[in-house]
Amino acid sequence: MWETLSTVRDLGRIQEIATVLVRYGFGDVARRIGMTGALEKAGRLLRLEHAEEYLTMSTPERLRRALQELGPTFIKLGQILATRVDLLGPEFLRELGQLQNNVPALDFELIRAQVREDLGAEPEAVFARIDTTALAAASLAQTHRAWLADGTAVILKIRRPGIRETIEADLRLLARLAEIVQARAPELRRYRPREMVRQFTASLRNELDFAAECHNAERIAANFAGHPEMVVPKVYWAWTSERLNVQAFVEGIPGADIAGVEAAGLDRRGLAQAGADIVMKMVLEDGLFHADPHPGNLFYLPDGRIAVIDFGMVGHVSAPRRAQIARLLYGMVAQQPQDVADILIDWAGDAEVDEERLQADIDEMIDQYRGLPLKDLRMGRMLLGISALLREHGLVLPGDLALMVKAFLTLEGLGRLLDPEFDMAGQARPFLERAMLRRYAPRRLARRGQRALAGSLDLLEDLPRELRRLLRRYGRGNIQLEVTSLRPFGNQFAHAVNRLTMGIITAALIVGSSIVIDSGGVPSRFRTALGLAGFIGAGLCGVVLLVWTVRSGRR
Repeated sequence: MWETLSTVRDLGRIQEIATVLVRYGFGDVARRIGMTGALEKAGRLLRLEHAEEYLTMSTPERLRRALQELGPTFIKLGQILATRVDLLGPEFLRELGQLQNNVPALDFELIRAQVREDLGAEPEAVFARIDTTALAAASLAQTHRAWLADGTAVILKIRRPGIRETIEADLRLLARLAEIVQARAPELRRYRPREMVRQFTASLRNELDFAAECHNAERIAANFAGHPEMVVPKVYWAWTSERLNVQAFVEGIPGADIAGVEAAGLDRRGLAQAGADIVMKMVLEDGLFHADPHPGNLFYLPDGRIAVIDFGMVGHVSAPRRAQIARLLYGMVAQQPQDVADILIDWAGDAEVDEERLQADIDEMIDQYRGLPLKDLRMGRMLLGISALLREHGLVLPGDLALMVKAFLTLEGLGRLLDPEFDMAGQARPFLERAMLRRYAPRRLARRGQRALAGSLDLLEDLPRELRRLLRRYGRGNIQLEVTSLRPFGNQFAHAVNRLTMGIITAALIVGSSIVIDSGGVPSRFRTALGLAGFIGAGLCGVVLLVWTVRSGRR
């Protein structure tokens, strides 16, 4: 299975991955996907030293440490998996949520050549001053503070040299792994491994492109042009490229520094509400949202505004999907379990679903919150409950929705960190109601009707041409129709029509004969004879109908 990957380019990386898997007790996984076989054919041996000490750890902890040791690609994969509340249980989510990209920073002189190439000049020639000591470092990039000629402070986010080659090798391995899982593990196909790896690959490649990150930042900043409560740092495009991101430096209180918020005298409840409004607007109104709104990406400014940074990972939600999300969340907040079940069944796609059992489980879950005041509802707990139901029923959330659920969970946790009485459900309800109303606004209904009408007209316009093509092909003998399988159905249909016709005639004779006998203006003797003839005819028809029915029941 791995022959196509066993090249000089990737074989060394295969050995590293297999060694880490074996050391952390996942040797069976390495064998099942053919990694150990590829190495044996290449004459390489696995190093198994210190393997036993890791077997005393729990499986989630061993997985986290293995991913951490495998480097940036697998750390990012673990962070993505930490958003999949529909796939993994709480113990795995907690461990994977601890994955960090913190690594020692490279000496600035080791990255100077790359920075010079991206800027087109020496850094000191572009910036009035640059701090060669890294402000922060991660596996993909490190940041340095610098100042422009006018004294404006900026941040240089510099991609680590050579990191793309390592990540591309890992992505090739993951793509092949997904193919193997799809072919060898039928029980895992419902998780759509190929689709998950495809989405992860696209996300990670976008995150490696710092220019794309800046475009995301500017798009979100444009969406919030009329909302001063949110700040997105300015992008300096003159020096920004794929490997270098230059943005304004944010001087604020880190999102996790509650003591700093208190010392600055900021309104903690107001900050929690503003943060919720920001995320709700992104998801439900704009369809473009920050997919990782953890406290490290938020800063509270002295004037009470919230600055958001790091738009490398964003989620996209189409208009139809936003309507579904609004209906789902509104159904949870307003305690309408049927709406919740309908949306989850729609998202299940082709997967087999026990709809009655799913409906019963949703009713039971939402019934726990019936009668509670809105402020006592915990939307995060409800979303986790929905995710647990999805796992129990073997259903999987679409990738964009998994990011959205994680964003809501992070938001509620941050809101309660600021304000223990934070009412996420109450804060969300106006947005959900507006989203529901917008869907049925006259303008939107007219637009949907216009699209449907245009599609129908296009279909009618194309129909004669398509019929001519079909008839022409049929005339040339290029099309053969096989309808033998429909003959039994046609015969049954014909018999049913005959019985229905006979039944109508029988009923008409009975009704007509009764009217004739009771009518006036005709000699009674003639009325009686005519009515009697009608009743006799109805009786004969009834006998025939009865015989047909008995015969058809015996077939």
